[in-house]
Amino acid sequence: MKTREEIYNHLRNLLVELFELQPEQVTPEANLYEDLDIDSIDAVDLILKLKDYTGRKIQPQAFKHVRTVNDVVDAVYALLAQDSAA
Repeated sequence: MKTREEIYNHLRNLLVELFELQPEQVTPEANLYEDLDIDSIDAVDLILKLKDYTGRKIQPQAFKHVRTVNDVVDAVYALLAQDSAA
């Protein structure tokens, strides 16, 4: 099982690579929409990349309340925890 730190580091690298952000912009508290200027189409791209990372289909409702980078980490961590519990 991946740690929250591993998930955060992977997510930060994805955000920098996909959306040409500076690494220092991507903090756990950064709001995806306001601080990082990610729109709904960008969010779909991100979910597809996270699907590759987790190896699981990600349900949109799992990301319904995601607002910050840390929220994404929590959602991915919970998804992976379901895998280990199964």
